[in-house]
Amino acid sequence: MPIKESDIPRPKHTPISYVLGPVRLPLSVKYPHPEYFTAQFSRHRQELFLIEDQATFFPSSSRNRIVYYILSRCPFGIEDGKKRFGIERLLNSNTYSSAYPLHDGQYWKPSEPPNPTNERYTLHQNWARFSYFYKEQPLDLIKNYYGEKIGIYFVFLGFYTEMLFFAAVVGLACFIYGLLSMEHNTSSTEICDPEIGGQMIMCPLCDQVCDYWRLNSTCLASKFSHLFDNESTVFFAIFMGIWVTLFLEFWKQRQARLEYEWDLVDFEEEQQQLQLRPEFEAMCKHRKLNAVTKEMEPYMPLYTRIPWYFLSGATVTLWMSLVVTSMVAVIVYRLSVFATFASFMESDASLKQVKSFLTPQITTSLTGSCLNFIVILILNFFYEKISAWITKMEIPRTYQEYESSLTLKMFLFQFVNFYSSCFYVAFFKGKFVGYPGKYTYLFNEWRSEECDPGGCLIELTTQLTIIMTGKQIFGNIKEAIYPLALNWWRRRKARTNSEKLYSRWEQDHDLESFGPLGLFYEYLETVTQFGFVTLFVASFPLAPLLALINNIVEIRVDAWKLTTQYRRTVASKAHSIGVWQDILYGMAVLSVATNAFIVAFTSDIIPRLVYYYAYSTNATQPMTGYVNNSLSVFLIADFPNHTAPSEKRDFITCRYRDYRYPPDDENKYFHNMQFWHVLAAKMTFIIVMEHVVFLVKFLLAWMIPDVPKDVVERIKREKLMTIKILHDFELNKLKENLGINSNEFAKHVMIEENKAQLAKSTL
Repeated sequence: MPIKESDIPRPKHTPISYVLGPVRLPLSVKYPHPEYFTAQFSRHRQELFLIEDQATFFPSSSRNRIVYYILSRCPFGIEDGKKRFGIERLLNSNTYSSAYPLHDGQYWKPSEPPNPTNERYTLHQNWARFSYFYKEQPLDLIKNYYGEKIGIYFVFLGFYTEMLFFAAVVGLACFIYGLLSMEHNTSSTEICDPEIGGQMIMCPLCDQVCDYWRLNSTCLASKFSHLFDNESTVFFAIFMGIWVTLFLEFWKQRQARLEYEWDLVDFEEEQQQLQLRPEFEAMCKHRKLNAVTKEMEPYMPLYTRIPWYFLSGATVTLWMSLVVTSMVAVIVYRLSVFATFASFMESDASLKQVKSFLTPQITTSLTGSCLNFIVILILNFFYEKISAWITKMEIPRTYQEYESSLTLKMFLFQFVNFYSSCFYVAFFKGKFVGYPGKYTYLFNEWRSEECDPGGCLIELTTQLTIIMTGKQIFGNIKEAIYPLALNWWRRRKARTNSEKLYSRWEQDHDLESFGPLGLFYEYLETVTQFGFVTLFVASFPLAPLLALINNIVEIRVDAWKLTTQYRRTVASKAHSIGVWQDILYGMAVLSVATNAFIVAFTSDIIPRLVYYYAYSTNATQPMTGYVNNSLSVFLIADFPNHTAPSEKRDFITCRYRDYRYPPDDENKYFHNMQFWHVLAAKMTFIIVMEHVVFLVKFLLAWMIPDVPKDVVERIKREKLMTIKILHDFELNKLKENLGINSNEFAKHVMIEENKAQLAKSTL
């Protein structure tokens, strides 16, 4: 709490801050209180602290935390010779229906004088309105009203959104480059040319039902593929590897600055987090001596928990297997309907125009991605309920253990659920197809999926766009509509809205409860989005832009629902984002590998570069002939009877995407030398890119200090001043107690110091 106004000036405005004037909030909102030197509050030193008004000395978040601390330890009876205490136990036994801190007042109107300022109204006016989407957040006000734990979430979300702006600008530039170079792309030009692509007869994409097709039927698809699969793809993959490092390193600095500004430098995990859960106490039949406190406390032997740990592990494994099974089911759906789409589009003359841009591959990919997204949402809904129940049955000892256990279960499942289909398209689809006459089959029935002649990258882009955009839109609608509908129904049942007849606590009781895991799900949503932005960003440069737009909306939706639709939460302290930071670091390292593999194996950039430098024979236009070079020849007569189309054709060969010897070669249909050159180039690219990006990452991490220099100096200055102020206070108090005249005391001290100095000089 404050003991003296700080003499350290706030950070000065830089030239760029004047440019950002429109996004700034008024200083009275951004900094509701001056900066102070602070010390741990103690009642016997009460005169030391700057107490202007006892009612408002502690911020409202501290007051509700203190009240909750008292209530959580308040004894209420004795049962079986044991003390029973705590509001949580009474809530669990339904003695009370709910317990919550009250909001300051109405969010739509300020408090009537002489009442203190209504912080809820100030927050709604300057933070929770959608018209303020471009404004910065009043972070100190959020911290004072909701507590540090919720405050730090909004700091993190705001900082992440700011950093996304730079990634979004670079991603948009890469997309514009693809758009501008689309018409001049040699590969697309050759595919669309009736004399080149129109003369290339491609092998059927499925057995018997599918017919031979001409390469120029994928003209628009090849142009669209070039938007995301071009030279800028490599640059953007490397850029994002460096961006994610800068984001995490600068976040460390932002967190350190925040610890200083919010007086969390010496903060240790709050007892509230380490407090025993009432459920744990209720289930414990044993007690043992605590080595630290030397008090007897509830204890549960490990052997009683082991069965639940096994059940928990088995449940998580089962549900992750269920996700993989559902993904295989979607693959089977794609394989089975592909033939239907292909034959239907071939036979229906009215679909000739549509077929030019909506090929069977794209149609199957779109419907498969939508179906996959629906399955993801359904599995996610049920798993959330089951994981919460399983974690509860493990009987974690503290709230911190409960959160950590749930975080591990939820993140592992979400990772597999949301990313498995993208991993399949990026790294498995089209990689183990075989070749005409010797295709590989799934369950010996469905022929393995092939990529488009332009590569699988466009399908990965489609998959990523549908899942990422769908999740974000669904999440924001759910967050806004669900509490609004529930609160409307509760208010409808209330007879009056008059504050005289309908008190503050009744109005708040009709609001939705945020719950102890409300913030957990917000973090989970943000970290899942971070995965989409980093793990597969090489396939979709617009992902950071979509995430940026979503987060701008997300901040205001979260602010609006907390301020207007939810009861006020019990404030709690936190000095970091906790275990989520370790998860972000893990995903950042993994993203370097995934993007390197996407560029090498999913994109078409490496085969094009190999052709450009090693196989091109045209000195003026080196990429001429690439399409023909990348397609191998197959003799139709070599098709097994059950796979070839039944109708006779006037051509004897068809083409397919691979590097294999032609039918007239002695090594026919074996991989040729170019295949091994391309594979070597891909592996070399992965090794070089990973080493370059990791080297830059480690250099940046080494160069950027975790705590900024000015923050280190401010912390030292504050500690020095605090010690000095406390020393002077204790000294004055001692003098008062001893009844010594201050002038005589000073004279006596000076004489003693001179004697000591003289003795020292003599020696």
